[in-house]
Order: sequence, then C-alpha cells, then structure tokens
Amino acid sequence: MRAVRYHEYGGVETLVVEKAPDPRPGPGEVRVRVAAAGVNPIDWKARSGALRDLLPVELPAIPGRDAVGTVDGIGEGVRGVDPGDRVFGLGGVTGATAELAVLSAWAHAPEAWTDAEAAGAGLASVTALGGLNALGPLRGRTLLVEGAAGGVGSAAVEIALARGATVVGTASGRNHGFLSSLGAVPTTYGPGLAERLAALAPGGVDAVLDTAASGSLAGLVAIAGGPDRVVTVADHANAPALGVRVADAVNDPALLAEAADLGRRGRYTPRVERTYPLERIADAHAHSAGGRTRGKVVVLL
Repeated sequence: MRAVRYHEYGGVETLVVEKAPDPRPGPGEVRVRVAAAGVNPIDWKARSGALRDLLPVELPAIPGRDAVGTVDGIGEGVRGVDPGDRVFGLGGVTGATAELAVLSAWAHAPEAWTDAEAAGAGLASVTALGGLNALGPLRGRTLLVEGAAGGVGSAAVEIALARGATVVGTASGRNHGFLSSLGAVPTTYGPGLAERLAALAPGGVDAVLDTAASGSLAGLVAIAGGPDRVVTVADHANAPALGVRVADAVNDPALLAEAADLGRRGRYTPRVERTYPLERIADAHAHSAGGRTRGKVVVLL
C-alpha cells in the first residue's frame, strides 16, 4: 500500500510517501480502505519526538489516528459490520494516513457527512464527548467553551447545544461569525473575559470546557466558581494543581456511535477548514501545527 511514513523524529521534512506493508486487523479490529484521514496535534507532536517519553512510536511510523473508509478486513470477534460498510473511527496513535488502516473503534458514517467531515469526526468527537460527559447534564445550563473554533471546540459547541445547553464560545475575532453560525454566543478570549461574560451571560456560567490549553485555566476556574465546574481536555500540565478534571480521549465505539447519531439527525457536522492530497502531507502537518485552525485539517487519499 501507499502510505505516509517518517523514519526518524523531526520536522515535516521527515514525511515521505512510499510503499509500506499492508496492516492486518487483529481481534476486535477492522481494516478500512481509507478515503480520508484526520490531522491532529498528536500527529505532529509524535512525529517531532516531543512525546517520545510519553508515547513512543515504532519507526518507521505512519502518522494519523482517525480515518474514514470502507471495511475490507474484519478481525476475530467483530460483529455488526460487513465488508464494504463505510465507517469512521480511531486506531492507535499512528497508522491512519495510508491506503489501508486498522481501526479499533468505529461507527457507521452518516450518509450526510462527506469523507472529509467523517475523517475529522473521530478524535474530535470522542474528545468533546468525554469532556462534556464529565461535566454532567447540560440541559438548561450555560456552558463556556474555551477554544470553541477548533476541531474539538466546534464539536463540543454543537453537541452541547444538542444536549440543551446555552453555549458561549471563545475565539479570535475572525472566528466569531463561525461560532455564531454554529449557534454559540461568541466572545474573545484573554484579559477581560470575566467582564465580557458578565454582559453576555448575566446569570453566570454553570460549567466550562477548556479545549485550548492557552494558560487560562486558573481564570476559567474563577469564572466558573470552582474547579469542580471545569473540565479540560488539553491542559494536562496545570490541571492537577488547580484541582481541575482532565478528560482524555478514548477509543470508545459508544461515543463514536453517539456522534454519528447526532450527525444523522443534523445536530452535528464535523467542521473542516482545509483538505490536502496525500502528497502534500507536509503542508497539512505544518498547517495544523500553526494553530488557530477553524475546525479540522484533513488529508484526502
């Protein structure tokens, strides 16, 4: 198969498109013929070597954790999916940016989602759902999403709205129209946020989901009225000292199925800022690493 690989840790120049061995699905796994793969911060962080102590990868490695494609191989014990089914989901830390990829958690992709949208849904949706679930019931509550224009943040906005929350989202000014189109009340992040929120949400903020890790966590705790009302999916460094819960992404098919159900009902559409062909994988990684993306970056095969 054709795949993107890197043979050593380093910058985008280490990424090459080349022939690689076909992967085989193990027990509880499926193999898909990939139509599109998401690009996530973990991809370029792993490639750079920044995570080698926490998440070492076996070199040469194929970047990518989430993808969409048609099933062409089924591992032992797998039920509820057949060859030819279009599914999206998650594999390991690496392996998705290739013609064939193995998924350990998946769901049937809604027909309404394009391949690019479905490829961007896997990691974003399970991360957003994990954070929102940790905050408890949202109906009738006001939720602040820090970093609401990104892939995880925009997913959290739509899912929280579907759960009956009023959502205020922080983003740069250029993304305020985007947040309004999702149904959120936009505001700018940074100094003065508490004062802006007092005007936008006079009744106060009931819960906060941090998706940005921008150094604002202590301020978010103060705005929420305590660490028990804040969850972060991004700021692992500062959360423990502040008593803030961290919700890590997990390969949970139930979360993927919930995201797919919302997609079928028109309540959640993964947002894609830009797509790249496989041959421009270096540009895709550089774009993602630049930060401030609106939704997801996706590679089309």
